[in-house]
Amino acid sequence: MEIIVLMGPPGAGKGTVSEAINAEDKYKYISTGDLFRESVESGSQIGNEIAGYMESGALVPDNVTIKLIENIFDSSKKEAKFMLDGFPRTIGQAEMLESALKERNGVISHVFFLNTRKEVLIQRLTGRRICKSCKAIYHTIFNPPKIDGVCDACGGELYQRKDDCLETIENRLDVYNKQTASLVDFYKSKGFFVEIDVNKKPVEICEEIDNILKEN
Repeated sequence: MEIIVLMGPPGAGKGTVSEAINAEDKYKYISTGDLFRESVESGSQIGNEIAGYMESGALVPDNVTIKLIENIFDSSKKEAKFMLDGFPRTIGQAEMLESALKERNGVISHVFFLNTRKEVLIQRLTGRRICKSCKAIYHTIFNPPKIDGVCDACGGELYQRKDDCLETIENRLDVYNKQTASLVDFYKSKGFFVEIDVNKKPVEICEEIDNILKEN
């Protein structure tokens, strides 16, 4: 089992990068954000608990998050390759992940840290709009729909997620910075940490990461 970790604050472009470097479906993409939203939509007890954290911009507790990740590991083949987006975010989570991988003979091959300025992140996130029907993603500035509020692909209604409003975003970024600053140093000491400047065109970022993966 091989793991690639994508680190970076909300809005750094982890989802876009993951799609590009996984074009050939070599890795099973795991976004904790998606896992959380799926749990919330299910209406389960754990989903309702997660909803409270997400709406306030707080991090979901480690024991809840790692359980969701381990369930995916255990339902996959032993030789599977995974790309983690949004996990780990704390040293505690990183240690939990290491323990889970050790039990399953898995390893982390790369940790890519995507980083950029706070004002850029806020602009990216507050402008994001999602189709209620097909889940297509738009941006009011960088990728606007042809008709305001209407999905180009299916005609569905576009909406702004509660965790993409300005107040929640600022709290999310503050929480991220406070709880992950030490995680950067933690992974730097491991030898597989790579910092990526995302103040470039997405295609350039993806090419840089793809070249690194091909070298190993």
